[in-house]
Amino acid sequence: MPEPLAGARELVDDLVGDRAAEWDRSGEIPDEVLRTPAARGLLCAGVPADFGGLGATSAANGEFTAYVGSRCSSLRSVMTSQGMAAWAIQRLGGPRQHAMYLPKLAGGQLAAVAFSEAEAGSDLSAMTTTIEPDGDAVVVRGRKVWTTAAHYADVIVVVGRYGSGAAAVVVPVSAPGVTVRRVPLPSGCRAAGHADVHLDEVRLPADAVLGGGQPLMLLVTTALAYGRLSVAWGCVGILRACLDAARRHARDRRQFGEPLARHQLVARHLANLLTAEQIATRVCEHASRGWDSGSPDMVIATVLAKQVSAVQAAQGAATAVQVLGSAAAHEGHVVERAYRDAKLMELIEGSTEICQLILADHAVSMAAS
Repeated sequence: MPEPLAGARELVDDLVGDRAAEWDRSGEIPDEVLRTPAARGLLCAGVPADFGGLGATSAANGEFTAYVGSRCSSLRSVMTSQGMAAWAIQRLGGPRQHAMYLPKLAGGQLAAVAFSEAEAGSDLSAMTTTIEPDGDAVVVRGRKVWTTAAHYADVIVVVGRYGSGAAAVVVPVSAPGVTVRRVPLPSGCRAAGHADVHLDEVRLPADAVLGGGQPLMLLVTTALAYGRLSVAWGCVGILRACLDAARRHARDRRQFGEPLARHQLVARHLANLLTAEQIATRVCEHASRGWDSGSPDMVIATVLAKQVSAVQAAQGAATAVQVLGSAAAHEGHVVERAYRDAKLMELIEGSTEICQLILADHAVSMAAS
């Protein structure tokens, strides 16, 4: 592990142990499990050292994200939300806002990002949340749904309409008019703190606004980019956990007098799982190299990584269930959790269909040039 993240995996092992299944059943990650890595800057490791962060590269942070995802997808989801909030502030905020918010996020404060609404999921142009100037303040009104980590958050970066364009605004959950309500019994990442956020006449200082007046889709794409790559790396972690569980089961379980792994159809499943993990890893590595080098292809490489990794994770988790059979049918088993969690990855931060449309448009533009 590169120097900024030295000891990070060991800390995750100590914090998670064998408790991920318990958190999945209860729908809750203990506060200390979130605050301890948050205070070390590990939940948003890319924050520059100038603002108290670790300054980790995308490649290093990606591999760490995959490791967290292999241990607990709910914890990785909170990590993705924290990193996405920090990224949005870095990209959309000014120097004063960087100094105001980033050290807090790198020092233990927890954050979420609110995009989706009841009528504005994939079609974010239907967004109705508003951020309206009022003297030296702004007033925020709206309803956000399925906001990952909002249950745990101290602040929520809310995206809404601002004049003729759009903006994001940093909203403390303690502000009058903010109500956070848990989503009951989500099918995947059950302990990730998914919640609906109601914003009723929330009055905030004007300097809480980030990127005011930008086109809505440009602002959303900017903020989503980090989340897509983080989810992609998290899918690598899901695949690694599934591959490890399937490999061990196929090696140790005997049927018809020999290990399962010696049965050709089971061996095919193991080969497919390994192939899926390798494909997802390589496409994520490619995207992270683009981030670290500032490549102009960074955005499309990120969409590609998210699309490929999520699909491979969903298919790979199903394959692992097939290998383990009834052993994976117990609620909380690592493969059973992976099966539910991976499907959710095909929906969030741009559904599979949305990613395919973006990639198709890119393919057409390549042909035209």
